[in-house]
Amino acid sequence: MPRKTHTEKKGDRSGTRTETRTYRPKPKIDFTVDALDYKNVNLLRTFVTDAGRILPRKYTGLPAHYQRALNRAIKRARQMLLMK
Repeated sequence: MPRKTHTEKKGDRSGTRTETRTYRPKPKIDFTVDALDYKNVNLLRTFVTDAGRILPRKYTGLPAHYQRALNRAIKRARQMLLMK
């Protein structure tokens, strides 16, 4: 069986990147969770694509609590035929 020629140790990380990651600034949320109601169709349409798909948190920038309430409100508005 041939010998291993790789001599890098586990703790040696000389080949990895040293630059730091730049984070996106957090968006300002100008509404409360209570505003995420199924009757507030104008607000809900800003978080839905033209095809009717709900935008993920990556694009909306909402906190998880807001995103869950948003999903619930959009689905309820669809059930009430307020949105397509």
